[in-house]
Amino acid sequence: MRRDLSPAERGSVAQAESSVTGADLLAARLAAHGATQAFGIPGGEVLALVHALERAGIRFRLARHENAAGFMAEGFWHATGALPVLVATLGPGVANAVNVVANAQQDRVPLIVVTGCVDSALAESYTHQVFDHQAVLRPLVKASFRAAAGTEDLVVEKAVALARRGRPGPVHIDLPISVAEACVFRRLPALVPTAPAAIPADLEPARQWLARARKPLVIAGLDLLGASGAAALDTFLTATGAPLLTTYKAKGLIPENDPRVVGAIGLSPKADAIVRPLVEAADLIVLAGYDPIEMRQGWRHPWPTDKPVIDIVTEQVMHGMHTSGLLLEGDVAAILDTLGHDHQPAPAWPDGEPERVRERFRAAFDAPSSWGPHTVFETLRAVAPAGTAATVDSGAHRILLSQVWACDHPRGLLQSTGLCTMGCALPLATGAALGSGRPTLCFVGDAGLEMVLGELATLRDLGLPVVIVVLVDAALGLIALKQKQMGLPRAGVDFAASDFAAIARAMGGSGVTVVDREALAREAAAAFARPGFSLIACRIDAAAYEGAF
Repeated sequence: MRRDLSPAERGSVAQAESSVTGADLLAARLAAHGATQAFGIPGGEVLALVHALERAGIRFRLARHENAAGFMAEGFWHATGALPVLVATLGPGVANAVNVVANAQQDRVPLIVVTGCVDSALAESYTHQVFDHQAVLRPLVKASFRAAAGTEDLVVEKAVALARRGRPGPVHIDLPISVAEACVFRRLPALVPTAPAAIPADLEPARQWLARARKPLVIAGLDLLGASGAAALDTFLTATGAPLLTTYKAKGLIPENDPRVVGAIGLSPKADAIVRPLVEAADLIVLAGYDPIEMRQGWRHPWPTDKPVIDIVTEQVMHGMHTSGLLLEGDVAAILDTLGHDHQPAPAWPDGEPERVRERFRAAFDAPSSWGPHTVFETLRAVAPAGTAATVDSGAHRILLSQVWACDHPRGLLQSTGLCTMGCALPLATGAALGSGRPTLCFVGDAGLEMVLGELATLRDLGLPVVIVVLVDAALGLIALKQKQMGLPRAGVDFAASDFAAIARAMGGSGVTVVDREALAREAAAAFARPGFSLIACRIDAAAYEGAF
């Protein structure tokens, strides 16, 4: 039975409620939506927020740069599904975060970006470190909000709903100092459940197209990376007999040792040339969450306009990269699953062309006997325990690795595929290891690692088991290749070699340099067995990438 509170008890409740700040409201709502970690660098303008996050049970993780903090949040999200949160202070903090916010937009990450700012009245006369955060970030986010007193939790509700709706993406919340620090006198309202994504009412045209197809082909992309995407894709492939091509981000939706998987496409001209006959021979192409934002220019207009194509998308994007005869907009996994269960299995590809293409695809990227990047990747694939998640930075090594690295589970190879930004692999691996608690493998070029060397200190402080494999060739290999192809003189792509092994040891980890397969296998096995981070610097010849992909 409920009883009335005594005056003393009412005073205690009032005092407790008065201690709740605007930042507390915001943080509690983020926690209610599943945030467990926030990443960033504190400044005076976000100290109240950092305190509120910790009070709400959200651990604040210190990075060495806001760009890296955003990638850590993404890596943690991939590993756990928890709402990714980035915190940046005003001015330079926000400016530093621009790259990773753009990456979240192009790679479909529901990143909640909370920035501290001065109050509007103060900004009229105080200019130190002040610029319009919303004006800078609006082109890169799904929405930008400026929290006002009494709206802190409502703003989070809107931000999270937008970040997760349709194609996920970043949403920005600017939090003025006075709003964050002010006391509020109300309780948090209950969460309002969001409506599930829809399945189109009329799937009959798609069913008819599938029934007529004898050579169906599926191209899967990053919009299928939801919780049920892999199972739905498996059901659909089993029912239709279609072979599978994936973008790089979609690698592992079906384990790549599965004979139905031909390989990953999008950035390697060699790989794309091998699969081109399969695309041309298909009498029906099903695009399953495929977004051409991952693809090179060679995938503009990849089939004639009269080719039967079913484009299953979360949200329609007017990109102009390809045509389709039938667009299905909604929950990609649910649509695939429904079509798969409705379809009556029939023999597909009686000429066996997918199997032959798959064999040619794998043979084209076999490792040569000599030491080089192929051998590095092949050796690590053999040593890494089953289920190991890997990350890879942008550059020549990424294109080759994405062809030869066999993923055995979804999100098994994390990378920046839409923006293709350098410096992402180490913080992605940090976030993934923090989320999974398991050793994570990080592939990075020497130039990419030098961009984020400070994050080795983050790894040291967090005590995470990340195995960093550095391809050391003292050059911007991919750009040098493009210069050569264009007949331009070599310029701006060479630099001196750093002693990365020594740097790793100085930063609290283990560091070694290797130049052959046997040493790499031995050191990699030891790295996966030890706590903390390990760095293996593999010295290679940049010329090994010529003709490799």
